[in-house]
Amino acid sequence: MLYILAALFMWSSLGLVIRLSGIPIHILIFYSCVISSLIFGLMFFSKRYRKEIPKPKSFLYFVILGPLSLINTFSFFYAYKHTSIANAVLTHYTAPIFVAFLAPIFLKEKLTIRILLSIAVATAGLWIMLGISVKEFFGLIMEGDRNTGGIIAGLLSGVAYAILLIIMRVMSMGFHPFIIAFFQNSIIALILLPFASTKVNFISSLWALAVMGIVHSTIAPVLYYKGLRVVTANRAAILGYLEPVLAIMLGVLFLNEALNLATVLGGGLILFSGYLTMTNNN
Repeated sequence: MLYILAALFMWSSLGLVIRLSGIPIHILIFYSCVISSLIFGLMFFSKRYRKEIPKPKSFLYFVILGPLSLINTFSFFYAYKHTSIANAVLTHYTAPIFVAFLAPIFLKEKLTIRILLSIAVATAGLWIMLGISVKEFFGLIMEGDRNTGGIIAGLLSGVAYAILLIIMRVMSMGFHPFIIAFFQNSIIALILLPFASTKVNFISSLWALAVMGIVHSTIAPVLYYKGLRVVTANRAAILGYLEPVLAIMLGVLFLNEALNLATVLGGGLILFSGYLTMTNNN
């Protein structure tokens, strides 16, 4: 359990690093993926992992996984940049609800009343967080409101992550998690390579790239996978709800972000709806 808690704490600091780095989102993603790919690539010195390199016909999964992972990561980082950490992380955590809704379609899993209830609760929580009418919401979108754009990006990351989880659930049956992580990061880096600007002050931003590449993209996943060996999937999923709480606390402590009642109530409903889907036994 300590491994999972350590991984969650590392991931919860992601928003803080993104905000303090001052680096464009695509540059952050590109170099963190390069660093992580290089580290994970060391495992191919082991014969055990070389045997697990996917065959050419299996690369279709990774061709889909890479761009989808980029959409998820980019939209999540965009949310961190353009709205509060609380709004970004709580809208991203709509992912379990989208998984519950999409699983019956792609995995032929049962759609229950509890899942439908969780979707309704999450929707209510989102509108409480927004604190505006549907008409006002679309008006802000048309005006290019920064905060509203960040919230929409957070929701998009939740949808992308939900689809990603479904694909990875299928892939996990045939591929080692480290192999998935290596090719996922490598494909993202290849996609972003044409946009990788050299006009970045690497001396001042090296710390952020190193932290994201080594801590968030490499050490945290390794600890999480290690923790999953001794902790049940359900318990790990429930423990995962500590991540948004920790992220919000770090935002309050280090970025002086204020928490209003709408965020607390709406975010609480979103987290509760996710908990309902995780404990769905009907």
